[in-house]
Amino acid sequence: MPLVTSEQMLLDAQKGGYAVGAFNVENMEMVKAVIAAAEELRAPVMLQTTPSTVKYGTLETYFGIVAAEAEKATVPVCLHLDHGSSFELAVQAIKAGYTSVMIDGSHESFEDNIAVSRKVVDVAKACGIPVEAELGKVGGKEDDLEAEADTNTDPAEAKEFVERTGVSSLAIAIGTAHGFYAGTPVLDKERVSEIKKVVSVPLVLHGASGLSDEDVRECVQRGMCKVNFATELRVAYTDAGKKLLEEKPDTFDPKKFGTVGMEAVKKLVMERMKVCGCDHKA
Repeated sequence: MPLVTSEQMLLDAQKGGYAVGAFNVENMEMVKAVIAAAEELRAPVMLQTTPSTVKYGTLETYFGIVAAEAEKATVPVCLHLDHGSSFELAVQAIKAGYTSVMIDGSHESFEDNIAVSRKVVDVAKACGIPVEAELGKVGGKEDDLEAEADTNTDPAEAKEFVERTGVSSLAIAIGTAHGFYAGTPVLDKERVSEIKKVVSVPLVLHGASGLSDEDVRECVQRGMCKVNFATELRVAYTDAGKKLLEEKPDTFDPKKFGTVGMEAVKKLVMERMKVCGCDHKA
């Protein structure tokens, strides 16, 4: 089926008490693997690209690959711009055919974050495209942005932010980080429940690579409707290639590396979808 927006799938997740898995993809193989996992589990799915991925392959190229694969799928597939770093990039993604965008103004002041998010919403809404924004700082490193993980989202600010921007979903900071964790992350899960009470739109969990299944499940129970996975997919893909080289050092066909990479990513994505509870929801 053609690409769909994230709006309905996240509202369905909010109503149904589960979360949609959102997976960062870097190439055709990862796209195929994620969609194959969604098909097998009958799960709605979001595929996302970050600014550095887009810089590597262009918005148009990723749109072309994902749209072609989604066309063959029988489950809803959404293509999302993850961590859109500017108003311009968000608009370019919409023009390229992306069906969901994020504007990340979390490193700006509260008022500047509202201003840039509102600006993106104004353009996106006119095109029927939902917008995710981020409030508070999710720590770690995402692309070229580094943040300290000690600025968790304030519920009152979250309420005001959503009301003033009109965003469709909100990524909140509860002590998660991008990339892998150095120690065991201490999550403020109670904060998810507090924010859910005052914010009407679906909430998004960033930095889920490396969290325990229990942590993710509890965050979903408390109100997270979208969970992002990036780093661990890259690792699974690359490790499969390394293993193949160790076992068969004379391998030279890129398709062989792609095949083992796809298998590893598909397996991991299916595990994560089950933890999010979105299997059999399409």
